[in-house]
Amino acid sequence: MTDARVYLVDASIYICRAWFALPLSIVDREGNAANALLGFIDFVAQLLAESSLAQIAFVFDGSPRTSFRREIYPDYKANRPAAPLALKRQFLLCREFIRAVGCLDLSSDGHEADDLIGALTVWARARGYSCTIVSGDKDLAQLLQDGDLWWDFAKGTVLDSKGVEKRFGVRPDQIADWLAIAGDKVDNIPGVPGIGLATAAKLLRSFDTLENILSHTAKIGTMKMRGAARARQLIETHRDTLRLAQRLTRIDCEARLPEPLQLTPGNADTAQLDAIFDKLSDGARERWYLNTHAAIAVR
Repeated sequence: MTDARVYLVDASIYICRAWFALPLSIVDREGNAANALLGFIDFVAQLLAESSLAQIAFVFDGSPRTSFRREIYPDYKANRPAAPLALKRQFLLCREFIRAVGCLDLSSDGHEADDLIGALTVWARARGYSCTIVSGDKDLAQLLQDGDLWWDFAKGTVLDSKGVEKRFGVRPDQIADWLAIAGDKVDNIPGVPGIGLATAAKLLRSFDTLENILSHTAKIGTMKMRGAARARQLIETHRDTLRLAQRLTRIDCEARLPEPLQLTPGNADTAQLDAIFDKLSDGARERWYLNTHAAIAVR
């Protein structure tokens, strides 16, 4: 991996993974839950130690209640319970930690992390960079172009555009339509009832885009697949749902970014890092400096 590459980290997913994976019995010196923060610190340490990251940004989700998608569809992500206060507190500490490390942290009230990452890919490509998106969220695979990578760090999976197509059965540019057809239960996005991801992929392989599917619904019934006639009827019946879902699944690459942008990590704020580790444990400090070889953490 060369210096002509930008790393865009979907930070929230790794905080949430740590929250669910590590016990709440992990607390700081004041008795506050620290499991998500410690897990995130370990993730960042491993990420920085494994890669020569000349350009990197950590992108965080804001509240889904202020997302423009909620204005389009009030039930968007309404199936998710509100984050516990103990987790919200740790989100703030994780952002504080990223700033102390000397890296850029971004979030937005009106847009989600996916949209900011999308806008960053546009910004990076205009400057001659390829992008590596660090996330386990398949939604973000829709952003990949030639030279880009989707890196599920936790599983050690790295996919390029061809790898995405092989794994999911659709090209990166078809991901949003694929999810719109099948729906996305995680985000409470409606799809076509009775049509799953496998059938949605078959439709897109035949018609290329959702727009073409809606323009040629009669041809669906002639496809050589089980339930073709029923799929045609379902698509016809749920046209409005499909157009709504497509607006929700597409990443908005025109989200506003702060100016100027500086993705080159700066010097770490050692005093701030020490203050964070003092609230935690000596073991956390030792793991951090060991995993990052100290020189990476303190530039």
